[in-house]
Formats: sequence, C-alpha cells, structure tokens
Amino acid sequence: MLAKTFGSAVYGVNATLITIEVTVVQGLRFFMVGLPDSAVKESEQRVEASLKFFDYRMPRQKVVVNLAPADIRKEGSAYDLPIALCVLQSSEQMTAERNLEEYIIMGELSLDGKLRPIKGVLPIAIEARKQGFKGFVLPLENAREAAIVNKLDVIPVETMQDAVEFFEGKKDIEPLVVDTRDIFLSTQNDYDADFAHVQGQENIKRALEITAAGGHNAIMIGPPGAGKTMLAKRLPSILPPISLQEALETTKIHSVAGKLGSRATLVSRRPFRAPHHSISDAALVGGGSFPQPGEISLAHNGVLFLDELPEFKRTVLEVMRQPLEERKVSISRAKMAVEFPSNFMLIASMNPCPCGYYNHPEKECVCGPGVVQKYLNKISGPLLDRIDLHVEVTPVSFDQISSTRKSESSEQIRERVIKAREHQTARFKDHPGIYSNAMMPPEMVKEICQIGEAGKALLRTAMERLGLSARAYDRILKVSRTIADLADSDEIRIEHLAEAIQYRSLDRENWAG
Repeated sequence: MLAKTFGSAVYGVNATLITIEVTVVQGLRFFMVGLPDSAVKESEQRVEASLKFFDYRMPRQKVVVNLAPADIRKEGSAYDLPIALCVLQSSEQMTAERNLEEYIIMGELSLDGKLRPIKGVLPIAIEARKQGFKGFVLPLENAREAAIVNKLDVIPVETMQDAVEFFEGKKDIEPLVVDTRDIFLSTQNDYDADFAHVQGQENIKRALEITAAGGHNAIMIGPPGAGKTMLAKRLPSILPPISLQEALETTKIHSVAGKLGSRATLVSRRPFRAPHHSISDAALVGGGSFPQPGEISLAHNGVLFLDELPEFKRTVLEVMRQPLEERKVSISRAKMAVEFPSNFMLIASMNPCPCGYYNHPEKECVCGPGVVQKYLNKISGPLLDRIDLHVEVTPVSFDQISSTRKSESSEQIRERVIKAREHQTARFKDHPGIYSNAMMPPEMVKEICQIGEAGKALLRTAMERLGLSARAYDRILKVSRTIADLADSDEIRIEHLAEAIQYRSLDRENWAG
C-alpha cells in the first residue's frame, strides 16, 4: 500500500515542496531514495525506536521511502515525523480519518517519540499557504513561529502519538492562532539600551543620529574606554521602527539559520549583530556545503557592528565589499545558487593605533614610526570608500561622567530620525528599492544633492586643503543631504556641507603622521 504526504526543504530563505512517499511490499530491508543526506538516512533508526515506544512495529518487509523531486538534495532530521506516519499508514497500522495529503508535516523524532524543534519553519509555513494546504503539523516549540502565517491551520504536536491520534480522528487539536500585529506592536520599541544613560559624547551622538537618519555606514576611531561599543549598541534604539514586511523578511532569515528561540514568534526589533574578530569568511557572508545565512544576512534591516575592525582578517573584510553595494549576497555551488538579503548598516570601531593612544589628549602613544599608518592600512581603501562617516571619539572627562544633567533619550532622537526618513520616503517614492539617502547611486546624487556656488567653493577648498580623496565627494554630498533632512531643509546649505566634511577624518592626508 502506498502512503503519501508532504514536507518541505529550505534553500536560501525560500521553501520548496517535497513529496514523501512510502510503500511496503514483499521483500527485505529499508530503502530511502531521493538524494537524502546522512541525517535523513539516519531517520530509519529514530523512526523505528519511536514506533516501538508506542507499541507499533517497523514492517519486516521491504520498505521504500521516496523523497521527491529526486534531483534536489534533502538534509536534516525534519522528515522523521512524515516518514513515521507514512510507514504506519502504508503498513495499515493507522487508518487516517484526516487526509495526510492535505497537510505539510515536519518534525524530528526523539527515541521516545517526542518531537524536537526544527529550522526554517516560517518559510515552510509561507510555502504551505501558497500551495493551498489545509494545515501544517509540526513540533509544539515551533508552532508560534508558524502561526505568524494566517489562513493556515497550525497543528502543534508534542509526540508522534499525538500526530497519529490527530490523523485517526481520535484527538482534536485546536489550531494555534497568534495575533501577529498585536505582538509586533507591543514589542516593537522594547530596547534595553538607551542614549539617556550616556553622559557626554554629544558629538558622537550627533554623528550616530545622522547615521540612523540616512542609513549610512560609520566608523568610530578612538582610544580604549572612550565609549565606542556602548554608543554602537544604542544605535538600534534610534532607528525607525521596523515595518511588518521587514520583520517578516528578518524572521525568515533567523528561522532558516535556527536563531529563533524556543516558542519564538516575529522578530519585531531591528537586529544588532556583533561578531568576534576571529570570524571566518563563510560565517560572515554565509556559505557552507549547504549554504546558510551569515552574520551580514542576520543583520538584515538592522546593524552589523564590527568592533576592533583592523583585527579582522583582511579576506573577511574584503568579502563584504560587494554585499555592501548590492545589499544582497549570492552564494554559488556546483549544483545550486542561493541568494540571501543583506541590507544592513555597517558600524565599525577601532583604536587609532596598536597601543590605542595616538592623538590622545592626555596619554602618550608608544607606537614606533610608521606603525600607526601600517595599522590603519589594514583597512583597504575600497572598504573605507563604502563608509560614509568617520567619527573621532575622545575620552569623556570626569566632569561629564559625574554630571547629573539628564541626557537626551533615544525616543527624542528617534523622533527626529523618523521625520528625516519621511522626507526620504517622499523623495524616493518613484524609485523602487531606494529608501534612504545612503542607497542613492552616483547618478542620483548629482540630481538630488545639488549645491550652490558657495557650497562648491567650500567643498573645493576642503578637498584641496585637507587632502580629501575623490572618493569622499559623493559621500560628503549624501551625508550633507541627510543633515539637511534633519534640519527640515529642502536645500543643502553651507553649514550642512561643513558638518559633513568633518566626518571624513581617515581621508585626510597625513592624518596618521
């Protein structure tokens, strides 16, 4: 007898329908076909142990399991539950009142028949609704994640026996319903860190406000203990609230990577990722024999913070160049090519030299001649070219630290950022795919960031006297456009340009001696 149901495989951030067929015929042995990997093949042992635990039996005949389409590689342990149910149906140990073919079924079995959580549930649920399935049977821990998708019956089960009784009609399991919009709105603004807790550093707060308002990349240069990391961690709290569409995109990526917690639901806050400098190329941009999203994709719609930038391997930093421009990363293998979105803001920090005290107002730098320049040269010109703001961070004085004056809160700063973003939304309404000033291509910069003769004269003088490179030109115009948006100005004025120019520290000749 042939039994049939459906599962799914995830490639990139999208799911593909997989048909699971089981037949029990005359003969011996258990066969699994359809390009399964080792984890899928091992399901035989898990399925047999689970069947015995609930007093069922593995047929002592020829059992053939087919995973179709046969030319797509299947990996992981999430096919255990559908295989077990099809074995019971095919060997007539289960008489299904509910049709197995109307459901997507996924779940990893323990040896005692309990179900373990799986990865990639949200893309699978989206695909199930798209394909018109009645419901999705899956482990209880994953149910809230799948319930984000409406018009789909999400059936949470704790054990294989629960699933058997559900399909036999002996047990009614109420589909889980989650008010996605309510959860989204109630947790959207929950941030632990707040700029109100930061004393001093008003110039750095201003630079980060500009960064958030225009979606720019930024690098902070300063001595140890100046507050670079503390300030960077507070940046998400002043970014515009994540939209529902962005939240779904971000949740899909975290679901595929298995980064959502137990009983998790929608990612309702902008992500903040801060990988250690020992990270590999593949861990940063994604990869592996079966490609998985990397840190730049996990930071999609949020912030990627690289602390101590020169300590990262050169190759690791260079692989970011293309994703920074295209806001996506393509990973190609011999038999497949997947694409992960990576629209993130890059925030980096670094010491000005190996000892950390070059240009320090009080402590003396002990680095030898040429050491500072060599240290800075670890960051390539092309990568630096993609960073709009270079911010010099100075230590906070005792008077500032001990001050009782209340600092401006993240909520107050965020209001100005949102207002600036509204200007940009109106400006780019006829340009799909462009949402912020930082995303403008060069031809659009010339059209939108026009400056008067006085502004051109200032910019020319700055480039000549400060030794600014040609690559700084577009960056200065983009940043000055953002500063004008924050000032609620339709045109870029002299003071906007002047402020933007000061954020190009690392472009200045002889900056490091």
